[in-house]
Amino acid sequence: MTATLQVVRAGALTTVQDGGRTGYAHLGVGRAGALDAPAGRLANRLAGNPADAAVLETTLTGCAVRPTRTVTAVVGGAPCRVTVDGRPAPWGAPVLVPASAVLEAHPAQHGVRSYLAFAGGLCPDPVLGSRSTDLLSGLGPAPLRDGDTLPLGTPRTRAAVPGADTAPWPGVPGSLVLPLRPGPRDDWFTPAALRTLATAGYRVSPQSNRIGLRTEGPTLERALHGELPSEGVVLGSVQVPPDGRPVVFLNDHPTTGGYPVIGVVPEDALAAAAQAPPGTPLRFTLIR
Repeated sequence: MTATLQVVRAGALTTVQDGGRTGYAHLGVGRAGALDAPAGRLANRLAGNPADAAVLETTLTGCAVRPTRTVTAVVGGAPCRVTVDGRPAPWGAPVLVPASAVLEAHPAQHGVRSYLAFAGGLCPDPVLGSRSTDLLSGLGPAPLRDGDTLPLGTPRTRAAVPGADTAPWPGVPGSLVLPLRPGPRDDWFTPAALRTLATAGYRVSPQSNRIGLRTEGPTLERALHGELPSEGVVLGSVQVPPDGRPVVFLNDHPTTGGYPVIGVVPEDALAAAAQAPPGTPLRFTLIR
């Protein structure tokens, strides 16, 4: 009988994520995948999994699950209290969870998203080569609900996948600094708008989600006020909607858009954005 993971407490938004669904943007399908990709990979490494194995990604409030077989699990990403059947367990390191015991990742103490990796990975049916939930397209498993079950994969031997017993986890920044390469539509904005973007302080909006990190702060003045035909947008694009406040596209972003993109944040800077809670101070720094 296939071992499963039973959802005891789903939390505010817990989804299945892996390395993402790449190569389908031309079909209008985004990449999805873990927003804090380094945290997802490290949790998998500590669990003895391939880096892109499917994990659980929680949002602020954590979750609680019960495996039907004994399994090694790792809770990483946003720091949180971890318990097994109510008893304290380590965060950021492997822990053995007995069959029918409840592993709980409590609400994040810092940051936003915690990651739960299980030896063998999670094995819901893949869609277009990925097990990731995409909130925009609806592809992949639905966000978890209390009572759901997920199949667990067969653990690999430690010799098959190099693992680790402990590893340093990056801290959650108290403020966010995002490098931004101008273009392709920075010429749709006034020089004053670019100065504002490079010097003003913003804050992360509570309206942020897996689709985009929305901002609160000064508006960006446009030099051109026409309409753009929809064009392709990439991960990290900073789009400016009619309210003039920049939005940083994250993993579940649409693959096309009609609002001008003033610049692009490099992908390796986005993990910090994934862990920035509402109200986090944010600045952009222009790079060429």
